Amino acid sequence: MLYFARWKIALIALTVLAAVIVAVPNLLPASTAASLPSWLPHKQLVLGLDLRGGAHLLLQVERDSLIEERAETLVSDVRQTLRAERIGYRNLRAKGQTVSLTLRDTADAEKAMTALRPLANPIPSGLFNQSTVSEVDLALDGDRITATLNLEGLEERVRSAVEQSKSVLERRINELGTTEPTIQREGTDRILVQVPGLEDTRRLKDIIGQTAKMTFHMECSDGSLGEALQSRPPAGCEIAEPADEADGPILIESRARISGDDLVDAQPGFDQRSNQPIVSFRFNTRGAAVFGNLTQDNVGRRFAVVLDDKVITAPVIRSPILGGSGQIEGSFTVESAQNLAVLLRAGALPADLTIIEERTVGPSLGQDSIDAGRIAALIGMAAVIVFMLLVYGLFGIFANLALAANIAMVFGILTALQATLTLPGIAGIVLTIGMAVDANVLIFERIREESKLGRTAINAIEAGFSRALGTIMDAQITTLIAAIALFALGSGPIRGFGVTLVIGIMTTIFTAFLLTRLIVATWVRSSRPKSIPI
Repeated sequence: MLYFARWKIALIALTVLAAVIVAVPNLLPASTAASLPSWLPHKQLVLGLDLRGGAHLLLQVERDSLIEERAETLVSDVRQTLRAERIGYRNLRAKGQTVSLTLRDTADAEKAMTALRPLANPIPSGLFNQSTVSEVDLALDGDRITATLNLEGLEERVRSAVEQSKSVLERRINELGTTEPTIQREGTDRILVQVPGLEDTRRLKDIIGQTAKMTFHMECSDGSLGEALQSRPPAGCEIAEPADEADGPILIESRARISGDDLVDAQPGFDQRSNQPIVSFRFNTRGAAVFGNLTQDNVGRRFAVVLDDKVITAPVIRSPILGGSGQIEGSFTVESAQNLAVLLRAGALPADLTIIEERTVGPSLGQDSIDAGRIAALIGMAAVIVFMLLVYGLFGIFANLALAANIAMVFGILTALQATLTLPGIAGIVLTIGMAVDANVLIFERIREESKLGRTAINAIEAGFSRALGTIMDAQITTLIAAIALFALGSGPIRGFGVTLVIGIMTTIFTAFLLTRLIVATWVRSSRPKSIPI
């Protein structure tokens, strides 16, 4: 147990040295660490929201808007299906989760049900699409057909909307240039967003609060806006309100000619003629072809760009635009143009999100947490060092050297992984100090017992390390299982505690059975003790 090959000694020493070198930048000011040569480690710990300050938002998917949108889509699908089969109907409308219609001829009932049955086909569900669920229940009662969105299907829609929203929010927030945002699911229909270091919460809410569903519509040519305002819009047309109150409403076609899904890029810029902020956009191949044909066939007509049911611009098409790119002009500021470009690049949210909890942690409060955690860690470490020196003497010095290496390794691994350190994470580090000392206490007490049984110093030390191994491993493995469960099933700060605890367990096993044993073995070889100074 006390013999170490040279390569093992070198490997242990290099491991500890590497961890210390990676951890050292955390002791330097951020500006000094950033100015270090590129070949030296210069990364620092990533601090969580409770230590660095920042924004905390809890968002909820709006089920009602999701149901309303799905019902409108179902109405459109039913209309197109029955028209394609030339089946007459009337009173097609959506009410809540149910879409209903009345057939003009009862003899078409079976034909209509056969045509509409694909709308009720099962869709993939589950985390890996391992199962299916039918979200529409069709029913026939005489000449009346109803299509109802069932609960199971709606739950699957909500789950899918949450997952899609997470992806969109990640892209949007990453565009802001923030560090280590936390975006995770909470419950069945909520999303937790934490952005450390972000002080402009207003811009964050503007970025994540918009659905950003962009569509392109032609101006309606079947009637005038005045007539539509006095009575009602012509069939297939609707009145669209402007995003800028200074502009007036416009009568547009209800059907979108192009969707924002065909956009591949959007960048803020300035118009060369007016020097006003604009947003330049570019379509994919399919969108470019449709856009080119649309502008070629409608020269002289207005073309409305609609964002979240508001017209942001409606220019007149002066000439065909065949390059697949264009620009959006409006009453933009530099910031609003940047925000719109971010939204278009990230894509549209599949459902409306409502902020149900908002919290901002100031940098001063985060600094107070860091100071409190540092004081707690220093007091804990000082108490442990003094205890080990008083109880175990020279062996206490060996244990304290291993403890210092243990803490350096924890910080080095956290820094190398760029794991986010939270206040519970600091608690995990403090707990690691106690576990590291506990392992050494078990070893030293076992050595003391073996010495009292009459063994020689070397035999007692070897027996102490070998016989304490099983007890320590049992204790560490049971703690490791709990730590992994915290990381896998927990969220936010609980995961941070689990991460530091897992790392602390691994470093404790390394320092207790390799580093401490190497230090003791080196002392034994150099001093050849006749008794054990414990």
